[in-house]
Amino acid sequence: MSSIQHQFTVHFWGVRGSIACPGAETVRYGGNTPCVEMRVGGTRLIFDGGTGLRVLGQSLLSQMPVEAYMFFTHSHWDHIQGFPFFVPAFVKGNRFHVYGAVAPNGSTIEQRLNDQMLHPNFPVPLQIMGAQLSFNDLEIGKTVEIGDIVVETALLNHPGEAVGYRVNWKGYAAAYITDTEHFPDRLDENVAWLARNADVMIYDATYTDEEYYSKTTSKEGWGHSTWQEAVKVAKAAKVKKLVIFHHDPLHNDDFLDRVGEEAAQQFPNCVMAREGLSIQLIPPSEDHNNAASDSSSVKEAKVSA
Repeated sequence: MSSIQHQFTVHFWGVRGSIACPGAETVRYGGNTPCVEMRVGGTRLIFDGGTGLRVLGQSLLSQMPVEAYMFFTHSHWDHIQGFPFFVPAFVKGNRFHVYGAVAPNGSTIEQRLNDQMLHPNFPVPLQIMGAQLSFNDLEIGKTVEIGDIVVETALLNHPGEAVGYRVNWKGYAAAYITDTEHFPDRLDENVAWLARNADVMIYDATYTDEEYYSKTTSKEGWGHSTWQEAVKVAKAAKVKKLVIFHHDPLHNDDFLDRVGEEAAQQFPNCVMAREGLSIQLIPPSEDHNNAASDSSSVKEAKVSA
């Protein structure tokens, strides 16, 4: 059996929220919007299709034919705008299984991805994509089984709704919890459930508490959380590694450096999401059947431009 079938890795291709923000002040963390790839026992899972999906697509061109399972949290622009530029989807022989919940207005994920590529928004329609695309409507709260991988889902607190995910495999777990707003007086039960004892929790920490509760520019009701709340969830849910994610486009590299330092003081096993970051849940020296360990290794992985 090849070594890749013993691996559970999480790779970050886009870590920003709201809008892509390339520039001199966002070089270290990156300016692409959300896209996270998980390689689980040889199976490729992709979470969200922000502009980071384009970069992932370029890296996959040397690995075709490609099969992947794509999970969307919701269809706000920053989470789908990379899909029309995902080159492998245009190549015959590739296969993509696409999952997303039906929106409150009744539209499916297929309809929403299709609509963003209609004239006058985009020059070519989704139907021109040559890969085999299968679209699946998620029922929030139900699980998706892909071989021996179990993907759990839960509703998040976000305008227009969003879905949180937890990937379980051989005793390991990674939680992807983005575009959710915390409750001021209690822990969100859905978030805590997704995060329970997770080896890695990726959490929407767009703001600081100071920004969120500001008397002049309050972010209450905007659908996002803070790094301070991320720490609370991580501690309460007994998370092993916390990843601060969905950075505000106004937060430059220096600002994020400071957030990372403050967050690490409160939760030592905390890292700031950045493009190129790769987290390996199963240490190479350990057998893949062993229980998850606090010593999940973090390494830099090359990102193809």
